[in-house]
Amino acid sequence: MTVDELSRCKFSMIEVEDFLRNPPRGFKVETRRTGYRFVKSDPKSCCVLIDDFESCKGKVMFQHSTGKTIKVHNLRDYTTVRNNLTSKKFYLLVSACENKSSKDTKNDIKVLRRFVVVIDGSDPFVKWELERGLDRTISSVAGESYKVDVDFSESLQAWLGKGFHIPTNGQMVKPTWRDTSFTLKYYSDALFDFPHWLGFSKRQFKITCCGR
Repeated sequence: MTVDELSRCKFSMIEVEDFLRNPPRGFKVETRRTGYRFVKSDPKSCCVLIDDFESCKGKVMFQHSTGKTIKVHNLRDYTTVRNNLTSKKFYLLVSACENKSSKDTKNDIKVLRRFVVVIDGSDPFVKWELERGLDRTISSVAGESYKVDVDFSESLQAWLGKGFHIPTNGQMVKPTWRDTSFTLKYYSDALFDFPHWLGFSKRQFKITCCGR
């Protein structure tokens, strides 16, 4: 998918080097003297949920990015994050990896390519699923600290279809997708937050409406 097509889709994807070479509207890439690339963006028009990473051409850093883990400390912070996610496009970095057995550890999995996935959070269906999932989570752990993973793996698979393959070493490889989620961490000021300490305040929900 080309950069020009990104503005017309609720769910789209572009290879990371293409994204850095020809950034979409609202982004600007600068190469610094040290060799790393610094990606500027407008936080008023988009939400960047990408951690700094090492590419084949050096380190890439994102201005105004929250990273894949968003930390909030009160209801006002939560409301701001919720409104941002459901009113703008947000950007994730996902990894297309070798399709190996479940016995292999994460460190054994080779990353074939990285892609920037763009989700239109203001799309009515995406917005509804995000609001429903986040609101259910916060109500189920009211007064507690919690962590919720918002996963887009099913949407990515549905959007790409079964025929998506990546050329690798002269072969066409069907990848396994990783890093397809972001995390919201809510820190309560409760003194005895036992469920959080014991790992019981973990939630996950999947966004399933971003397919073609």
